[in-house]
Amino acid sequence: MRGLAWKQHQSGGFESEVTRLIPSGNRFLKYYLCEAAFSLVRCDKEYSDFYRLKYKEVNRCQHKRALALTARKFVRLVFRLLKDNRLYCPAK
Repeated sequence: MRGLAWKQHQSGGFESEVTRLIPSGNRFLKYYLCEAAFSLVRCDKEYSDFYRLKYKEVNRCQHKRALALTARKFVRLVFRLLKDNRLYCPAK
């Protein structure tokens, strides 16, 4: 997986739904973030539900898109936990 965000293709009122992931950034960090997100999908109900919701939203590249969006959500969680100096406690 090359990125965690998509390029924008738009002109006037048109916005393309089929775009590629942005290839910039540290590919190793992105790989490990996606691996961690997939582990969360397997173990945490909230992330599993989020992944399934995003998987059903599109017809092409479903797994890649859902995993990238789940990894982005995971990054926001990690940032917030580090900022507040807290431990992660999953919702039961």
